[in-house]
Amino acid sequence: MEATANPNGTAAAKSGIPAEIPAVAQPLAGEATEIASNINYHAQYNPHFSPFKFEPEQAYYATADSVRDRLIKQWNDTYLHYHKVNPKQTYYLSMEYLQGRALTNAIGNLDIQDAYSDALKKLGHELEEIVEQEKDAALGNGGLGRLASCFLDSMATLNLPAWGYGLRYRYGLFKQRISKAGQEEIAEDWLEKFSPWEIVRHDVVFPVTFFGHVEVLPSGARKWVGGEVIQAVAYDVPIPGYKTKNTNSLRLWEAKACAEDFNLFQFNDGQYESAAQLHSRAQQICAVLYPGDATESGKLLRLKQQFFLCSASLQDIIFRFKEREEGNGVLQWPKFPTKVAVQLNDTHPTLAIPELMRLLMDEEGLGWDDAWDITTRTIAYTNHTVLPEALEKWSQAVMWKLLPRHMEIIEEVDKRFIAMIQSTRHDLESKVSSIRILDHNPQKPVVRMANLCVVSSHTVNGVAQLHSDILKSDLFADYVSIWPTKFQNKTNGITPRRWLRFCSPELSQIITKWLKTDKWVTNLDLLTKLRQFADNEELHAEWESAKMANKQRLAQYIMQVTGVSIDPNTLFDIQVKRIHEYKRQLLNILGTVYRYKKIKEMSPSERERITPRTVMLGGKAFATYTNAKRIVKLVNDVGAVVNSDPEVNSYLKVVFVPNYNVSVAEMLIPGSELSQHISTAGMEASGTSNMKFALNGCLIIGTLDGANVEIREEIGEDNFFLFGASAEEVPRLRKERENGLFKPDTRFEEAKQFIRSGAFGSYDYNPLLESLEGNSGYGRGDYFLVGRDFPSYIDAQARVDEAYKERKRWIKMSILSTAGSGKFSSDRTISQYAKEIWNIEECLVP
Repeated sequence: MEATANPNGTAAAKSGIPAEIPAVAQPLAGEATEIASNINYHAQYNPHFSPFKFEPEQAYYATADSVRDRLIKQWNDTYLHYHKVNPKQTYYLSMEYLQGRALTNAIGNLDIQDAYSDALKKLGHELEEIVEQEKDAALGNGGLGRLASCFLDSMATLNLPAWGYGLRYRYGLFKQRISKAGQEEIAEDWLEKFSPWEIVRHDVVFPVTFFGHVEVLPSGARKWVGGEVIQAVAYDVPIPGYKTKNTNSLRLWEAKACAEDFNLFQFNDGQYESAAQLHSRAQQICAVLYPGDATESGKLLRLKQQFFLCSASLQDIIFRFKEREEGNGVLQWPKFPTKVAVQLNDTHPTLAIPELMRLLMDEEGLGWDDAWDITTRTIAYTNHTVLPEALEKWSQAVMWKLLPRHMEIIEEVDKRFIAMIQSTRHDLESKVSSIRILDHNPQKPVVRMANLCVVSSHTVNGVAQLHSDILKSDLFADYVSIWPTKFQNKTNGITPRRWLRFCSPELSQIITKWLKTDKWVTNLDLLTKLRQFADNEELHAEWESAKMANKQRLAQYIMQVTGVSIDPNTLFDIQVKRIHEYKRQLLNILGTVYRYKKIKEMSPSERERITPRTVMLGGKAFATYTNAKRIVKLVNDVGAVVNSDPEVNSYLKVVFVPNYNVSVAEMLIPGSELSQHISTAGMEASGTSNMKFALNGCLIIGTLDGANVEIREEIGEDNFFLFGASAEEVPRLRKERENGLFKPDTRFEEAKQFIRSGAFGSYDYNPLLESLEGNSGYGRGDYFLVGRDFPSYIDAQARVDEAYKERKRWIKMSILSTAGSGKFSSDRTISQYAKEIWNIEECLVP
């Protein structure tokens, strides 16, 4: 039988595709029948699998190829338009992008969901089933990476000329598996086959050097020579805007060695490992996000990753600037900051500063003053943390070894900064050692990356009002006195497309119906108009049924991935985020243990009066973070006991949701009714999952931390369950604790004692519980004030139980939560960055 594909459909019929659908390339098809033909064309003429199969996996890849056709056209038009108009462009440098699935997002932003749904039906498949075949791109870990992805979506939707730059991690952070032992980490397999969304640019390759030494030329100029050279190859991922032609790029770098770096002589001599040494070292660079850095080689690899991102991206940015400017006549370097804005997403890309200086001086021949002027007018820095351990510091010895020329430049920046302080700010001379860039502590000399960012960038921003205030009054107070106008706040935001329009279609339709417009999808402030209907019974009924549909979908998902059956009529209470002691998942599970103990002690008639609740937690604990992994284990152990206790399990269930990622969030967030954002006040820079939950009509129980402060202001204090110490009180409370003045609440002691009694198995939880005890000392002394906030947390949870019983009141609060979420659109955040930091303007593709 002939196996070649032909337009009359012989092979098509065998592959399960109806014979009447011809395999015809129709890259810009908009109508379902044409789209079906284009998908069939890709299935047969772009085959990634053996012929004769058109099962969901094959259908997904063919569908993705079909959508990509349309994106490539818009992408090329955007690229050419930016080239012709030559506007100022923003380049966003981030170690992480948590993109989530691209298929739903692309067909949603292109506004072709219905056409694709119909086309797939003609081919014998359901869109929902095909979407499930896509694996999340494993390019990020938590909020930092998801924020970067929301920002890319908003940049494209607002038609801003902007690019993202990142690394193409082969195995991501890790895939989380839950076993009896707790969390297990296995490598992500998102590239096991391939990603249909990326296009390798074989013509965009830059050399990135490591090690080597600095030579002084006869002219006095300095040059970095020798060392090991790895090639950075560009892979581009299209980022479509919502209902706009503008399609921007996320450019991911892959590390490769050249064929000439493969030693054929050694290989033929049987020395296989040594023959391919550079190839192996190149592969390590983009293998894993945040490789463990407990060893010297781990530190070196992390630094290599950071420099690889910065060097490849800046070489690319300079190349593109020169290409455009030389096309327009003479190359004028002073124009560079009028055409280029570089945003550093946290301190990971800090090496962009000395690398831009090096490229301008050593490669382009500029003097120090001109290069410094250009660099400081080009680069801006976003700070994401006040946690001391997260403010990167790199060993000077490691830096000298890996990047000798950059250390010379950093030394010079440090020297000039100190000279400036000494000549203009005598009042700060005593503080020089703490605000300078190089810390020469003889035990551990380091480079302070945050200080380098603050000294060298034109703007520094925090990511929520409270966070920015803490930066100004505390962390960077001395710099504020030097450069009062350098510091800004840019409260984070989320894209309303992925986080409401696409992940909760039922609720979106109701919002559109009551607002009589779908313009809220790009103008989220319109949601305030829902307030006038907050008491409307018809809206209440529709709202509740949409929430119930999402809860039922979530219950099915939980059954599928954990085997635990949960009741959609119970209160769905969810905390999902990276597992960290400051985020206080431990407070949540201790509260849940206390609730379980109390229900257990009740009589059957007392139990009838309580609010049944399903508590869900999810998130990854970093592989070497022992206490975080103990918390994951405790949640699972508590769940195993509670869920199998016949007296209690119709009133309380506890579920740990494994392998939390963007696609899991898109299931959990719409189905949530209460969400916990309970970090110690002053610790969380912003948080963005709190915004996603609030937007989906979920109520928050939380502290006055990060963006919680602004969410509570926007949605109304009565619609937020507040508890816990304020950021101002925290330092005093820690001091009191150190001095032995803390008296624990009896309920807190009871919960800990219950765990110690072995009620949840024989695992030794003493080290975890001891971290909450004692008055100070490493790993003790309850630094994050779990014990201090426990009683007010339990009281707030009791208020939740009461409010949930009053259905009318609860639904009204839910509606008001969505209605007050307009401020938290990433469109608003990015508009502010564009105007107040980057100075870029809309560049609409005609």
